[in-house]
Amino acid sequence: MLADATNWDEAAYRESIYKEREIQTRTVFRTAWAPSLNGCPEIIVAASSDGSIASYSIASCISKLHFGYGNTKSLLAAEPHCFLQGHDGPTYDVKFYDDGDNTLLLSCGDDGHIRGWRWKECTDIEVPIYVQGSHIEPVMDLMNPQYKGPWGALSPIPENNAIATDAQSGSIFSAAGDSCAYCWDLESSKIKMVFKGHSDYLHCIVARNTVNQIITGSEDGTARIWDCKSGKCIQLIDPAKDKKLKGHFSCVRCIALDASESWLACADGRSLSVWNLPSSEFISKTLTRSSMQDMVFCDNQILGVGAEPFLTRFDINGSVLSQIQCAPQSAFSVALHPSGVAAVGGYGGLVDVISQFGSHLCTFCCQYR
Repeated sequence: MLADATNWDEAAYRESIYKEREIQTRTVFRTAWAPSLNGCPEIIVAASSDGSIASYSIASCISKLHFGYGNTKSLLAAEPHCFLQGHDGPTYDVKFYDDGDNTLLLSCGDDGHIRGWRWKECTDIEVPIYVQGSHIEPVMDLMNPQYKGPWGALSPIPENNAIATDAQSGSIFSAAGDSCAYCWDLESSKIKMVFKGHSDYLHCIVARNTVNQIITGSEDGTARIWDCKSGKCIQLIDPAKDKKLKGHFSCVRCIALDASESWLACADGRSLSVWNLPSSEFISKTLTRSSMQDMVFCDNQILGVGAEPFLTRFDINGSVLSQIQCAPQSAFSVALHPSGVAAVGGYGGLVDVISQFGSHLCTFCCQYR
Protein backbone atom coordinates (compact mmCIF):
# COMPACT_ATOMS: atom_id res chain seq x y z
CA MET A 1 0.00 0.00 0.00
CA LEU A 2 1.37 3.41 -1.00
CA ALA A 3 1.64 6.19 1.59
CA ASP A 4 0.48 9.75 1.00
CA ALA A 5 3.55 12.01 1.20
CA THR A 6 1.68 15.19 0.37
CA ASN A 7 2.03 16.60 3.91
CA TRP A 8 5.32 14.93 4.76
CA ASP A 9 7.40 17.09 7.08
CA GLU A 10 11.03 16.09 6.64
CA ALA A 11 12.29 18.58 9.24
CA ALA A 12 9.89 17.30 11.91
CA TYR A 13 10.87 13.70 11.16
CA ARG A 14 14.57 14.49 11.52
CA GLU A 15 13.89 16.33 14.77
CA SER A 16 11.98 13.36 16.19
CA ILE A 17 14.85 11.00 15.35
CA TYR A 18 17.33 13.39 16.94
CA LYS A 19 15.31 13.66 20.15
CA GLU A 20 14.90 9.89 20.37
CA ARG A 21 18.65 9.37 20.06
CA GLU A 22 19.32 12.10 22.57
CA ILE A 23 17.12 10.37 25.14
CA GLN A 24 18.76 6.99 24.49
CA THR A 25 22.29 8.38 24.91
CA ARG A 26 21.59 10.78 27.78
CA THR A 27 23.94 10.23 30.69
CA VAL A 28 23.38 11.09 34.34
CA PHE A 29 26.77 12.35 35.49
CA ARG A 30 25.85 13.09 39.10
CA THR A 31 23.08 12.43 41.60
CA ALA A 32 22.55 14.12 44.96
CA TRP A 33 20.03 13.57 47.75
CA ALA A 34 18.07 16.68 48.64
CA PRO A 35 17.82 17.68 52.32
CA SER A 36 14.55 16.69 53.98
CA LEU A 37 12.88 17.69 57.24
CA ASN A 38 12.12 14.12 58.35
CA GLY A 39 15.51 12.69 57.39
CA CYS A 40 14.04 10.26 54.84
CA PRO A 41 15.29 9.83 51.26
CA GLU A 42 12.56 11.76 49.48
CA ILE A 43 14.04 13.72 46.54
CA ILE A 44 16.95 12.86 44.25
CA VAL A 45 18.52 15.47 41.95
CA ALA A 46 20.13 14.35 38.69
CA ALA A 47 22.64 16.27 36.57
CA SER A 48 22.73 15.13 32.94
CA SER A 49 24.74 15.32 29.75
CA ASP A 50 22.22 17.66 28.10
CA GLY A 51 22.96 20.38 30.67
CA SER A 52 19.82 19.77 32.69
CA ILE A 53 19.28 19.50 36.43
CA ALA A 54 16.07 17.78 37.51
CA SER A 55 14.57 16.61 40.81
CA TYR A 56 12.51 13.43 41.23
CA SER A 57 10.25 12.16 44.00
CA ILE A 58 11.27 8.66 45.06
CA ALA A 59 7.86 8.00 46.63
CA SER A 60 6.16 8.94 43.37
CA CYS A 61 8.39 6.60 41.37
CA ILE A 62 7.81 3.69 43.75
CA SER A 63 4.04 4.22 43.71
CA LYS A 64 3.98 3.89 39.92
CA LEU A 65 5.80 0.57 39.84
CA HIS A 66 3.53 -2.36 39.02
CA PHE A 67 6.20 -4.85 37.98
CA GLY A 68 9.20 -6.32 39.75
CA TYR A 69 12.82 -5.37 39.07
CA GLY A 70 14.13 -6.94 35.89
CA ASN A 71 10.95 -6.40 33.88
CA THR A 72 11.59 -3.73 31.24
CA LYS A 73 8.24 -2.14 32.09
CA SER A 74 9.62 -1.25 35.52
CA LEU A 75 11.96 1.30 33.95
CA LEU A 76 9.75 4.33 34.45
CA ALA A 77 10.02 7.40 32.27
CA ALA A 78 9.82 9.57 35.38
CA GLU A 79 8.63 13.16 35.18
CA PRO A 80 10.58 15.51 37.43
CA HIS A 81 9.05 17.89 39.91
CA CYS A 82 11.54 20.62 39.01
CA PHE A 83 13.58 21.02 35.83
CA LEU A 84 16.41 23.52 35.29
CA GLN A 85 18.42 24.08 32.13
CA GLY A 86 21.62 24.60 34.06
CA HIS A 87 24.41 24.75 31.51
CA ASP A 88 25.35 24.97 27.85
CA GLY A 89 26.82 21.53 27.43
CA PRO A 90 26.89 18.72 30.02
CA THR A 91 26.26 19.32 33.72
CA TYR A 92 28.96 17.39 35.56
CA ASP A 93 28.22 17.89 39.25
CA VAL A 94 25.55 19.03 41.71
CA LYS A 95 25.87 19.80 45.41
CA PHE A 96 23.68 21.23 48.17
CA TYR A 97 25.06 24.17 50.15
CA ASP A 98 23.92 25.13 53.67
CA ASP A 99 20.52 24.07 55.02
CA GLY A 100 17.06 25.33 55.87
CA ASP A 101 15.57 28.22 53.88
CA ASN A 102 19.07 29.26 52.79
CA THR A 103 19.85 25.99 51.02
CA LEU A 104 21.36 26.45 47.57
CA LEU A 105 21.43 23.90 44.78
CA LEU A 106 24.83 24.28 43.10
CA SER A 107 25.90 22.90 39.75
CA CYS A 108 28.89 23.06 37.41
CA GLY A 109 29.45 22.06 33.83
CA ASP A 110 31.25 22.07 30.54
CA ASP A 111 30.58 25.79 29.97
CA GLY A 112 32.90 26.75 32.84
CA HIS A 113 30.13 28.15 35.05
CA ILE A 114 29.08 27.39 38.61
CA ARG A 115 25.45 28.32 39.17
CA GLY A 116 23.28 28.30 42.27
CA TRP A 117 19.52 28.28 42.78
CA ARG A 118 17.49 28.66 45.96
CA TRP A 119 16.25 25.16 46.72
CA LYS A 120 13.07 26.51 48.31
CA GLU A 121 12.10 28.10 44.97
CA CYS A 122 12.68 24.75 43.25
CA THR A 123 10.48 22.85 45.72
CA ASP A 124 7.69 25.46 45.71
CA ILE A 125 7.49 25.87 41.94
CA GLU A 126 4.05 25.37 40.38
CA VAL A 127 4.92 26.10 36.75
CA PRO A 128 4.41 23.21 34.27
CA ILE A 129 7.52 21.18 33.47
CA TYR A 130 7.63 22.15 29.79
CA VAL A 131 8.20 25.83 30.65
CA GLN A 132 10.37 25.38 33.74
CA GLY A 133 13.80 25.26 32.06
CA SER A 134 14.72 28.90 32.56
CA HIS A 135 11.80 29.97 34.77
CA ILE A 136 13.82 29.97 38.00
CA GLU A 137 16.73 32.38 37.74
CA PRO A 138 20.01 31.43 39.43
CA VAL A 139 20.96 33.63 42.37
CA MET A 140 24.65 32.95 41.73
CA ASP A 141 26.64 32.60 38.52
CA LEU A 142 30.42 32.19 38.67
CA MET A 143 32.60 31.80 35.58
CA ASN A 144 36.13 30.47 35.35
CA PRO A 145 38.73 33.07 34.29
CA GLN A 146 40.04 33.37 30.76
CA TYR A 147 43.66 34.20 30.04
CA LYS A 148 45.05 36.58 27.45
CA GLY A 149 47.23 35.10 24.73
CA PRO A 150 49.11 36.66 21.81
CA TRP A 151 47.57 39.88 20.48
CA GLY A 152 45.14 39.94 23.41
CA ALA A 153 43.21 36.84 22.33
CA LEU A 154 41.29 35.21 25.19
CA SER A 155 41.65 31.52 25.98
CA PRO A 156 38.58 29.25 25.99
CA ILE A 157 36.68 29.11 29.28
CA PRO A 158 37.91 25.96 31.06
CA GLU A 159 35.20 23.51 32.11
CA ASN A 160 34.35 22.64 35.71
CA ASN A 161 34.34 18.89 36.32
CA ALA A 162 33.47 18.84 40.02
CA ILE A 163 32.71 21.11 42.98
CA ALA A 164 33.06 20.94 46.76
CA THR A 165 31.81 23.28 49.49
CA ASP A 166 32.73 24.67 52.89
CA ALA A 167 29.70 26.46 54.36
CA GLN A 168 31.61 27.57 57.45
CA SER A 169 34.01 29.73 55.43
CA GLY A 170 31.49 30.54 52.70
CA SER A 171 33.64 28.86 50.05
CA ILE A 172 33.01 26.87 46.90
CA PHE A 173 35.84 24.88 45.35
CA SER A 174 35.98 23.79 41.72
CA ALA A 175 38.09 21.30 39.77
CA ALA A 176 38.75 22.89 36.39
CA GLY A 177 39.95 21.88 32.97
CA ASP A 178 42.96 24.23 33.00
CA SER A 179 44.68 21.99 35.63
CA CYS A 180 43.81 24.44 38.42
CA ALA A 181 41.47 24.30 41.38
CA TYR A 182 39.64 27.49 42.34
CA CYS A 183 38.29 28.72 45.67
CA TRP A 184 35.33 31.08 45.26
CA ASP A 185 33.90 33.35 47.94
CA LEU A 186 30.14 32.90 47.86
CA GLU A 187 29.32 36.36 49.24
CA SER A 188 31.47 38.37 46.82
CA SER A 189 31.31 35.89 43.91
CA LYS A 190 35.05 36.34 43.44
CA ILE A 191 38.02 33.96 43.39
CA LYS A 192 39.81 33.87 46.74
CA MET A 193 42.58 31.48 45.78
CA VAL A 194 43.96 29.47 42.86
CA PHE A 195 45.63 26.11 43.48
CA LYS A 196 48.30 25.42 40.85
CA GLY A 197 50.51 22.35 40.58
CA HIS A 198 48.80 19.65 38.52
CA SER A 199 50.06 19.19 34.96
CA ASP A 200 46.71 18.17 33.46
CA TYR A 201 43.02 18.84 33.96
CA LEU A 202 41.24 17.95 37.19
CA HIS A 203 38.58 15.25 37.45
CA CYS A 204 37.51 15.51 41.08
CA ILE A 205 37.74 17.53 44.27
CA VAL A 206 36.70 17.07 47.91
CA ALA A 207 36.86 19.49 50.85
CA ARG A 208 38.50 18.38 54.07
CA ASN A 209 36.88 21.10 56.15
CA THR A 210 38.05 20.00 59.61
CA VAL A 211 41.64 20.96 58.75
CA ASN A 212 40.94 23.60 56.06
CA GLN A 213 42.22 21.54 53.15
CA ILE A 214 41.05 20.32 49.76
CA ILE A 215 42.06 17.21 47.84
CA THR A 216 42.13 17.06 44.04
CA GLY A 217 42.50 14.24 41.52
CA SER A 218 43.90 14.83 38.06
CA GLU A 219 44.40 13.38 34.59
CA ASP A 220 48.13 13.59 35.37
CA GLY A 221 47.74 10.47 37.53
CA THR A 222 48.16 12.10 40.94
CA ALA A 223 46.06 13.40 43.81
CA ARG A 224 47.20 16.45 45.78
CA ILE A 225 46.32 17.76 49.23
CA TRP A 226 46.24 21.56 49.44
CA ASP A 227 46.34 23.94 52.37
CA CYS A 228 43.53 26.47 51.91
CA LYS A 229 45.34 29.21 53.86
CA SER A 230 48.53 29.27 51.81
CA GLY A 231 47.28 27.68 48.60
CA LYS A 232 50.25 25.33 48.60
CA CYS A 233 50.34 21.59 47.97
CA ILE A 234 51.31 19.88 51.22
CA GLN A 235 51.17 16.27 50.03
CA LEU A 236 51.42 14.50 46.69
CA ILE A 237 49.67 11.14 46.33
CA ASP A 238 50.80 9.06 43.38
CA PRO A 239 48.87 5.75 43.32
CA ALA A 240 50.82 4.43 40.31
CA LYS A 241 54.34 5.25 41.48
CA ASP A 242 55.10 1.69 42.62
CA LYS A 243 53.88 0.03 39.44
CA LYS A 244 56.63 -1.65 37.47
CA LEU A 245 54.83 -1.76 34.11
CA LYS A 246 56.64 0.58 31.77
CA GLY A 247 54.49 3.00 29.89
CA HIS A 248 51.58 2.53 32.31
CA PHE A 249 49.52 5.67 32.75
CA SER A 250 46.18 6.20 34.39
CA CYS A 251 44.37 9.24 35.70
CA VAL A 252 42.84 9.75 39.13
CA ARG A 253 39.19 9.62 38.12
CA CYS A 254 37.53 9.86 41.54
CA ILE A 255 38.35 10.27 45.23
CA ALA A 256 36.31 9.96 48.42
CA LEU A 257 36.69 10.96 52.08
CA ASP A 258 35.10 9.19 55.01
CA ALA A 259 33.01 11.06 57.60
CA SER A 260 35.98 11.54 59.94
CA GLU A 261 38.05 12.91 57.02
CA SER A 262 40.85 10.55 58.03
CA TRP A 263 40.58 8.01 55.22
CA LEU A 264 40.98 8.70 51.52
CA ALA A 265 39.97 6.34 48.73
CA CYS A 266 41.54 7.01 45.36
CA ALA A 267 40.66 5.33 42.03
CA ASP A 268 43.18 5.44 39.21
CA GLY A 269 42.36 3.44 36.11
CA ARG A 270 41.42 -0.07 37.16
CA SER A 271 42.69 0.06 40.73
CA LEU A 272 41.53 1.35 44.10
CA SER A 273 43.94 2.57 46.77
CA VAL A 274 43.22 3.58 50.37
CA TRP A 275 45.28 6.06 52.40
CA ASN A 276 45.29 7.09 56.08
CA LEU A 277 45.68 10.86 56.03
CA PRO A 278 46.69 11.64 59.65
CA SER A 279 49.66 9.28 59.32
CA SER A 280 50.20 9.94 55.58
CA GLU A 281 50.27 6.16 55.21
CA PHE A 282 49.39 4.03 52.22
CA ILE A 283 47.08 1.22 53.41
CA SER A 284 46.06 -0.96 50.51
CA LYS A 285 45.65 -1.27 46.77
CA THR A 286 43.41 -3.61 44.82
CA LEU A 287 42.70 -4.15 41.14
CA THR A 288 39.15 -3.62 39.92
CA ARG A 289 37.45 -5.34 37.00
CA SER A 290 36.73 -2.03 35.26
CA SER A 291 37.48 1.65 35.57
CA MET A 292 35.99 3.24 38.70
CA GLN A 293 34.01 6.42 37.99
CA ASP A 294 32.61 7.37 41.38
CA MET A 295 32.69 6.19 44.98
CA VAL A 296 31.56 7.13 48.46
CA PHE A 297 32.32 5.95 51.99
CA CYS A 298 29.62 4.06 53.86
CA ASP A 299 30.89 3.99 57.46
CA ASN A 300 34.13 2.00 57.21
CA GLN A 301 33.34 0.59 53.78
CA ILE A 302 33.46 2.00 50.25
CA LEU A 303 30.72 1.91 47.61
CA GLY A 304 32.00 2.21 44.05
CA VAL A 305 30.57 2.28 40.53
CA GLY A 306 32.20 2.35 37.13
CA ALA A 307 32.26 1.09 33.57
CA GLU A 308 30.14 -1.99 34.29
CA PRO A 309 26.59 -2.43 35.67
CA PHE A 310 27.51 -3.14 39.29
CA LEU A 311 27.49 -1.37 42.64
CA THR A 312 30.50 -2.80 44.46
CA ARG A 313 31.10 -2.71 48.21
CA PHE A 314 34.75 -2.79 49.40
CA ASP A 315 36.19 -3.00 52.89
CA ILE A 316 38.89 -0.58 54.05
CA ASN A 317 41.58 -2.97 52.76
CA GLY A 318 40.11 -2.98 49.26
CA SER A 319 38.59 -6.47 49.39
CA VAL A 320 35.26 -6.90 47.58
CA LEU A 321 32.47 -7.65 50.05
CA SER A 322 29.52 -7.69 47.65
CA GLN A 323 28.33 -6.72 44.19
CA ILE A 324 24.80 -5.68 43.21
CA GLN A 325 23.75 -5.42 39.59
CA CYS A 326 22.38 -1.98 38.71
CA ALA A 327 20.48 -0.61 35.73
CA PRO A 328 23.04 1.71 34.04
CA GLN A 329 25.46 -0.28 31.88
CA SER A 330 28.08 2.32 32.77
CA ALA A 331 27.59 4.20 36.05
CA PHE A 332 29.04 7.66 36.71
CA SER A 333 27.57 8.50 40.09
CA VAL A 334 26.71 6.93 43.42
CA ALA A 335 25.02 9.08 46.08
CA LEU A 336 24.51 7.73 49.58
CA HIS A 337 21.69 8.97 51.81
CA PRO A 338 22.32 8.95 55.62
CA SER A 339 19.63 6.24 55.88
CA GLY A 340 21.79 3.92 53.76
CA VAL A 341 19.80 4.21 50.53
CA ALA A 342 22.03 4.61 47.46
CA ALA A 343 21.22 6.20 44.08
CA VAL A 344 23.27 5.08 41.07
CA GLY A 345 23.13 7.20 37.91
CA GLY A 346 24.65 6.64 34.51
CA TYR A 347 24.30 5.89 30.82
CA GLY A 348 20.85 5.92 29.24
CA GLY A 349 19.62 8.58 31.67
CA LEU A 350 18.97 5.85 34.23
CA VAL A 351 18.84 6.18 38.01
CA ASP A 352 18.70 3.05 40.17
CA VAL A 353 17.65 3.50 43.81
CA ILE A 354 18.93 0.69 46.05
CA SER A 355 18.14 0.10 49.72
CA GLN A 356 20.74 -0.52 52.40
CA PHE A 357 19.78 -4.21 52.21
CA GLY A 358 20.51 -4.45 48.49
CA SER A 359 16.95 -4.44 47.14
CA HIS A 360 16.00 -2.19 44.21
CA LEU A 361 13.42 0.31 45.42
CA CYS A 362 12.87 1.76 41.95
CA THR A 363 14.61 2.31 38.64
CA PHE A 364 13.65 5.23 36.43
CA CYS A 365 14.70 7.02 33.27
CA CYS A 366 15.15 10.79 33.43
CA GLN A 367 12.77 11.93 30.72
CA TYR A 368 11.13 15.32 30.45
CA ARG A 369 11.02 16.37 26.81
